[in-house]
Amino acid sequence: MSALLKPFLTQAEYLQIERKAEFKSEYFQGEMFAMSGANRRHNLIAVNLTSGLHRRFREQPCEVYSGDMRVKVQKDGLYTYPDVVVVGDRPELEDKQMDTLLNPLLILEILSPSTEAYDRGKKFEMYQGLDSLQHYLLVAQDRPFMMHYHRQGGNDWLLHTAQDLNEGIVLDDLEIELPLSEIYERVEFEQPSAAP
Repeated sequence: MSALLKPFLTQAEYLQIERKAEFKSEYFQGEMFAMSGANRRHNLIAVNLTSGLHRRFREQPCEVYSGDMRVKVQKDGLYTYPDVVVVGDRPELEDKQMDTLLNPLLILEILSPSTEAYDRGKKFEMYQGLDSLQHYLLVAQDRPFMMHYHRQGGNDWLLHTAQDLNEGIVLDDLEIELPLSEIYERVEFEQPSAAP
């Protein structure tokens, strides 16, 4: 992310600019940060996850949103666009524009070299301020690898990982499993160079 021209915008100024912009930006502590585009692998993984979650939640009151649903973390004033978001029961939205979600149940981020440290660190720390958030999933795009943080109560999180296409992540309380073979369908990984 890179800061745009005018720093120290209010949240209202950010939303006014963002709703008219031709590109997406995140907001934190008075600054707007332009978001970069995504590559083929990122897009394939996002579509696989969104469609897979939608199919699994079809009989439940959950809604699945792709990367265009903005999420606000009230405590920190962060406005961000997760790659995939799931809300349970009824979505709580910031205003009548219906474009900013306040109560995500599950947030999923697809890791890239430019955002991986932020997604694993500071961003996850801020997401923990969302009382509704029960699941935080991180998906690698350079190899089959997924991390699942499941809230155990308060600020205690349990980590599960999967790193083989024959494995998956189980979300027990939601009664679903996400197999890596489905998440990475049609995704091609670079082959490691052979040692001399």
